[in-house]
Amino acid sequence: MTLEEVKDWLGRRPTLADALGIELTALTADYLEGRMPVDGRTHQPMGLLHGGASVALAETLGSVAASLKVDPTKQACVGLEINANHLRGVREGYVVGRATALHVGRSTQVWEIKIREEATDKLVCISRITMAVIDLPAGPAAGQPHPAAA
Repeated sequence: MTLEEVKDWLGRRPTLADALGIELTALTADYLEGRMPVDGRTHQPMGLLHGGASVALAETLGSVAASLKVDPTKQACVGLEINANHLRGVREGYVVGRATALHVGRSTQVWEIKIREEATDKLVCISRITMAVIDLPAGPAAGQPHPAAA
């Protein structure tokens, strides 16, 4: 899959990623990268990047990356657990997240997502998400299409 094909798949319906301004920026065999603005959509009341927004970026990148590792006609990936350590505050600009696989197995996947401030490249948050790989029911109504099926 190309980055443009993945963006097209994600753009088929409104999502939280749209509301937060998350955009995918790079896709390789080893990682998926995206960025998110630090502005009123993603601030907490003190004017800093909201920790929940960082987690939403991490889950978006980890979930999309995981789904690209399965046969979309037979399986889907769903989140089991996510954690995040928030290391420094950001007030403006963009943060960039990179999801890298730690484990891609038959029934689970584990992804690490490092989020950095775009302007300084300083580490802002490190997150890990565990995904369950589930079998889809047979038949034409079996779940939503995914990028590789488009």
